[in-house]
Amino acid sequence: MTTRTPATTPGREEIGRLYRTRLSKGRATLGELLGGELETESQGAWVTTATGRRLLNCGGYGVLLMGARHPTVVRRVTEQLHRNPVATRVLLEPQAALAADALVAKAPAGLDRVHFACSGAEAVETAIKIARTRGKDRLIAAHGGYHGKTMGALSLTGKELFQGPFRPLLPGTSHVPYGDAEALAEQLEAASGRACVVIEPVQGEAGVVLPPPGYLRTVQELCRAHDALFVLDEIQTGLGRLGAWWGADEEGLTPDVLLTGKGLGGGVMPVSAVIATSEAFRAFDKDPYLHTSTFSGMPLAMAAVRGALEAIEEEDLVSRARDLGVEILDGISRIAKEHFGDLVREVRGRGLLLGVEFAEPGPAGDLLVELIQQGLVANHSLNSHLVLRFTPPAVLSPSEVRFLLAAFDRACRAQAARYVPTLEGGAAHAQR
Repeated sequence: MTTRTPATTPGREEIGRLYRTRLSKGRATLGELLGGELETESQGAWVTTATGRRLLNCGGYGVLLMGARHPTVVRRVTEQLHRNPVATRVLLEPQAALAADALVAKAPAGLDRVHFACSGAEAVETAIKIARTRGKDRLIAAHGGYHGKTMGALSLTGKELFQGPFRPLLPGTSHVPYGDAEALAEQLEAASGRACVVIEPVQGEAGVVLPPPGYLRTVQELCRAHDALFVLDEIQTGLGRLGAWWGADEEGLTPDVLLTGKGLGGGVMPVSAVIATSEAFRAFDKDPYLHTSTFSGMPLAMAAVRGALEAIEEEDLVSRARDLGVEILDGISRIAKEHFGDLVREVRGRGLLLGVEFAEPGPAGDLLVELIQQGLVANHSLNSHLVLRFTPPAVLSPSEVRFLLAAFDRACRAQAARYVPTLEGGAAHAQR
């Protein structure tokens, strides 16, 4: 037997070349703009680069609620990897059944059927197909909403930049302003009995846009009144991200269909799920081959789901997300306004989905780059170039919270001079 020496990771120049020639020139350029670092390891709240730098990861677009490589998730996945990672899809397989049961136990009452997929967009596509089986061929979503980029999901994603190159999309799709119940009522009146409403409890990619109080409850009531299917997209907001198990909990909602993903795989496996009422799921319940995917419910992913739900419960990450969110929101709000003053339009959030909105283009992107230099990873917002977004893990220690706020303070101090006058003493404030 020939013994092979493990290959070393190529340097960033070679990786950059491979990105440009094999993946995407644009993605290579973006990586270079962010400093050209290569992430090679992760653990808990930290990412380590090829040069040994450690970055506190408050990005990840909602995936890493329990941080990277949480021991409970890794244990479950490792055990399954050595037992049966991919099923035949002919025989019944325990992990899928157990994962579905565990997920239903945490879902809003009345949601008792589960379909697993691999990505959030796939979950949205499944919801669209469920709607069609119920005679709902008119899709209604909100401007600024983000539901994925496959063709059906893209039809719902409310941003022309992403939709334009791929038109025509699904016919019978319309968008209303988020938070405008009257506009939704008009659309539902025009499509009574045929509509499917897909909406987020908080719009993450739009820049952490919170709904007006009572709006989501009104959406549910309007859907009931007009015999519309109500789909709540909790792919980014669910599983504790908002400081509650679900955004639906805020107003006691029971949608016909709830979508989850992102953190469902515990930051280890890509997995999403559609959780539906028995009535909405009826066609799929009758014919198991009506909507299938080769890797739907694969045992390795199901083990990750079980591990993720256990970790959230064992460490009370829902409450930790709520409490940490209050502390971090207060800190970044104070720091942002201290350095940027009136240039900060609003700092807002719920739980550990937080956004800093600026009054003009520039600061959000510049801060994203500067934060990397200061040892902190954040998110840009796909549907808003004005908003810098934070999705920290709920496992942050007090010292890590202090590091987060100190790094944000340094980044704001470094960038504020580009946008606002510098007062005596060197602290940048907006005296506009």
